[in-house]
Amino acid sequence: MLSVSNLSVQFGKRILFDEVNTQFTQGNCYGIIGANGAGKSTFLKIIAGKMDPTSGHVHLETGKRMSVLSQDHFAFDEYPVLETVLMGNKPLYDLKKELDAVYAKPDFSDADGIKAGELGEQFEEMGGWTAESDAATMLSSLGITDEQHYTLMADMDGKSKVRVLIAQALFGKPDVLVMDEPTNDLDFETISWLENFLANFDNTVIVVSHDRHFLDAVCTHISDIDYNKINHYSGNYTFWYESSQLAAKQRAQQNKKAEDKKKELEEFIRRFSANMAKSKQATSRKKMIDKLNVADIRPSSRRYPAIIFDRDREAGDQILNIEGLSKSVDGEVLFDNIHFNLNKGDKVAVISKNSRAVTEFYEIINNNIKADSGKFSWGVTTSQSYLPLENSQFFLNAELDLVDWLRQYAKTEEEREEVFLRGFLGKMIFSGEEALKKCNVLSGGEKVRCMLSRMMMLRANVLMLDEPTNHLDLESIQAFNNSLKNFKGTVLFTTHDHEFAQTVATRIIEITPKGVIDRLSTFDDYLNDPKVKELRNKMYS
Repeated sequence: MLSVSNLSVQFGKRILFDEVNTQFTQGNCYGIIGANGAGKSTFLKIIAGKMDPTSGHVHLETGKRMSVLSQDHFAFDEYPVLETVLMGNKPLYDLKKELDAVYAKPDFSDADGIKAGELGEQFEEMGGWTAESDAATMLSSLGITDEQHYTLMADMDGKSKVRVLIAQALFGKPDVLVMDEPTNDLDFETISWLENFLANFDNTVIVVSHDRHFLDAVCTHISDIDYNKINHYSGNYTFWYESSQLAAKQRAQQNKKAEDKKKELEEFIRRFSANMAKSKQATSRKKMIDKLNVADIRPSSRRYPAIIFDRDREAGDQILNIEGLSKSVDGEVLFDNIHFNLNKGDKVAVISKNSRAVTEFYEIINNNIKADSGKFSWGVTTSQSYLPLENSQFFLNAELDLVDWLRQYAKTEEEREEVFLRGFLGKMIFSGEEALKKCNVLSGGEKVRCMLSRMMMLRANVLMLDEPTNHLDLESIQAFNNSLKNFKGTVLFTTHDHEFAQTVATRIIEITPKGVIDRLSTFDDYLNDPKVKELRNKMYS
């Protein structure tokens, strides 16, 4: 359906793609993965026709339609919401505009009547007469109320715009659907709706996402950008990750017999296949398990940061006590009369339908802002380390390179030595000259890795993390996720990464305008609990 032939992309001396040849076929969902800078977004721009390759070409089968999730949140500001969705099916929208123009003619003639009839037949064949109701249904499914359907896009908030643009991309069932980070700014309920929609979508999907749960839920194949090539692997992200780790381990064991390696890989596939067959995401169109074979499993060139949180000392039983905490901003109640005790070893996912409420809560318990009422107290044996949502204040001194920046948080003379700091930064993928980068040239992901380095140096027994996976690549997210599962201290964290929440949290605390919902539970069990759903509706009503 969509083929890429002899594709090469080069910027100066830097080669992103070198003679790539691949195909994307109907009925499959391809998750494009690759390290930061590997060219994921560039590849999507090329197949969408928004950027030309250095050489080679992309061919879409004649008569097929491609839809691309727009990244420009202001491109449709002058249009109403419903019309913006209809524009997702350009042939249908153009035909509608032509038909409307004919009927609007003041000197409507017999010839115009004949033309209108012909256009009407085409319009009917394309499902035009039900298009508006179909678009409205999709918008409602994505949480856009009926009252908002005729609102100008310019008057919609950022998160609502994202939902409208997703509806636009999905509208009219395109033959090829291209999506770059579709889950950004979506809540868990909307992501779940999108997962279910794509899992049952019959055509081709090509998606870039850092959300591992999303990739596992929708992907039949992982398309790995590595060594300037793109290789498709049957299976979802978890299968790709675990198999690539196994292959890397086997590569390190050079003396291991080939037959032993093959048996180990075959056993891995057998176990994984059994687990996938039972998963909620297994659908009739996903026959990927039957296609898995030993040849698919290869080591990756990926580098994973060494994220390891140690503690200077173990905390006592008194961790954090919250009594009657309340906060409003600009007349909006973010949370009111919050009470709870944090227990030693808790790993708490702090959630809210209002992300601002969670950030304000973290800022209060870190003494950065004041609550309207109530109080909190930390146990005397606790030490806290905080990863805020906004970290720019930590990088104001543009003269500091990363070695000197990290030196600020050293606790011992040994840690202040350059050889120690360079080694530490090297484990966080700042090797060689990268360790001498200035603070003012860091990317968002590099800043987060620096902040994690700072937290590791502090060796606190309580970690607080506000959207810690923002800006990180999949490799860093995976390493971070594993480190928190192994951490022996206490964790408060907020994330839109479903897998992160499900695999780390042992307790869920939801902050609402009417108090808290507090459950000892995994994240999935919390979301699926009917009693919790009923309580959540009351707390936000």
